[in-house]
Amino acid sequence: MFAPIRNVLRLIGVARTLARYDALFPAQWLPATGGLVFAARCLSGFRTTPAVKGLRPGERLAMALRALGPSFIKFGQMLSTRPDLVGETIATDLSSLQDRLPPFSSAEARAAIEAEFGVPAETLFETFADEPVAAASIAQVHKATARRRTDEDEQAVTLAVKILRPGIERAIARDLELFRWIAEVVDRTQPRLRRLKPVAAVETFADSLRWEMDLRMEGAAASELGANFEDDPMFVVPTVDWERTGQRVLTTEWIQGIPIHDVDDLVAAGHDLESVVRKASESFFLQVFRDGFFHADMHPGNAFVRDDGALCVVDFGIVGRIDRPTRHFLADMLLGFVTGDYARVADVHFRAGYIPPDTDRQVFQQAIRAIGEPIFDRPPNEISIARLLAQLFLVSERFHMEAQPQLLLLQKTMLVAEGVGRRLAPELNMWQLAQPLIEDWMRENRGPEARLADITADAILALQRLPAATRALERAASTVAEGRVSLDLRHAARPRWPIWLAVGAAVVLSVIALAD
Repeated sequence: MFAPIRNVLRLIGVARTLARYDALFPAQWLPATGGLVFAARCLSGFRTTPAVKGLRPGERLAMALRALGPSFIKFGQMLSTRPDLVGETIATDLSSLQDRLPPFSSAEARAAIEAEFGVPAETLFETFADEPVAAASIAQVHKATARRRTDEDEQAVTLAVKILRPGIERAIARDLELFRWIAEVVDRTQPRLRRLKPVAAVETFADSLRWEMDLRMEGAAASELGANFEDDPMFVVPTVDWERTGQRVLTTEWIQGIPIHDVDDLVAAGHDLESVVRKASESFFLQVFRDGFFHADMHPGNAFVRDDGALCVVDFGIVGRIDRPTRHFLADMLLGFVTGDYARVADVHFRAGYIPPDTDRQVFQQAIRAIGEPIFDRPPNEISIARLLAQLFLVSERFHMEAQPQLLLLQKTMLVAEGVGRRLAPELNMWQLAQPLIEDWMRENRGPEARLADITADAILALQRLPAATRALERAASTVAEGRVSLDLRHAARPRWPIWLAVGAAVVLSVIALAD
């Protein structure tokens, strides 16, 4: 009964904060919000924070979201993957939204450890630093040491201990209640925005936050990524100390290295920046195409270069998955763009059923060409992936195709990775460096032998499923025959799984083949 009133009051408070940072413009995208905007300006005294003077709208919005707290910071990071909603410039500004908040006290951190494991921190750790090394919106990290027993002896190890913020679950649940209410209101009152599925989008966002607040899931992600690269000593994933890991506490080995964005320090230490970019490019390609499982929060603060040149990654709260059919789809798109065969690219979509069959094939092919042609006219190191992705989003909107969340995540990760690569070696294109891997993967996975193997595997799987399908069909026929259900095929839904935005990944990788 009181939830709507509570949400209205909270919404006014949010609007007031946005007004203070001169970031109320998102409310103006919706009709009938003029009263809310005016009320928010009145409550803020028509004053804005001096720090926002001269900033772009996206930068002002990022500052406002940071002031609103953890859920809004995460929401802003999600919006950074949707230039189709907020525009390319705002999305770019939001992609740099720093996930930082003032740290909570050492006493609270120790209390969280004791609540999780039932023993004081001193029992689990030999030393535990009072000052955190990093404080983000969901958790913060402390440095610690412990004694670890091996088969032969006992040795001291340095550890990173990640601890959830006190009360973070309650705070996020309150914010999610507001987000759900807003999404439901928009869905009911704004028919033109229903195609964006605001309620489903909020639920997807809520699911990601729930997983992030269970640090055992992050530990499992780190363990899986580490297993995928266990034979590669130059790509390092910290091992998880499961004895000291629980739902609200994650303990891993400590990574010692130079942050990947500290170019001067890397050069001073004698590192070959081209080698660093090459390793980053190769490891990213292997994560996406070989494994279908990738680190999706690769901002510069989460990657380090060790003394021996190994690339080390941390923070696995956000990961992405790409299944095998989607990886094959990406590869087929890649072939079409590399050869400039836009008819083939269009045919891939029609054969897969990713777009409505009544779409004008020639118009669709023309839109594909408008995306691909500019790639051929620019040197590799000048290609703007952000500009390319903006075109892809516009095309997807024009043809009413929905984006897969994990592909949006992949595209965002590519943007960040490209930015890091350009900072380290502006004259290089990191996708070009992965060319040998791409060529090998294409031969192994999209050549004639691989296609024959796929057909054979699909046939075997179909045979395995045949008995169960036959039994289900018999049960359905019996049900119909007994008059317990009637068939009406007039409104049967046409299966659609539109993942046109997968083109983004294919085009990015196709750049390397165009550089020769």
